[in-house]
Amino acid sequence: MMKKLAIVCMALMSGTILLAQKTDEITRKNSWLKIGVNAGVPVGDISNYSSFVAGLELKGQLMETNHFGIGLTTGYNHFFARNNLQSFGTIPLGVFIRVYPAAKGFFAGLDGGYSVVTGINNAKGGAYIKPQLGYHNYDWNVFGFYNNIFRSDVNGGSIANVGIGATYNLRFN
Repeated sequence: MMKKLAIVCMALMSGTILLAQKTDEITRKNSWLKIGVNAGVPVGDISNYSSFVAGLELKGQLMETNHFGIGLTTGYNHFFARNNLQSFGTIPLGVFIRVYPAAKGFFAGLDGGYSVVTGINNAKGGAYIKPQLGYHNYDWNVFGFYNNIFRSDVNGGSIANVGIGATYNLRFN
């Protein structure tokens, strides 16, 4: 499973790099920052240790066409502990693609890359994917997501959560 996920992530990153090279020039009309927040609930085994997840997002997006965006993403997600266990965080480092069928309305996206685990000694991070569906307009994106960090850590396993998020588009005007 990990090998298949690594191949998918590498293909996603390679495709993003190739598409980015086709752009003639990065300007304030076709690129911007997305700053946002998200909240969710852990699912799977991690729900035995954490009851709530809250996070921040930072994305740099380049619109390859009016309907297709690519970019880099990072942020921080905090998993709040249950029953006096230890809280921890994750820091995603990845790339993303977005498909916008219209100037305003529905969008679909996928983030992928590597996520670092913080706050737990000797915990390993892993490859992650974060599919999203949502609504967008000129300034905002509101979306639902599923986030899964695939880890080979014998003591941990996958870290997954579902939730909602919103990002604000900061343009370079």
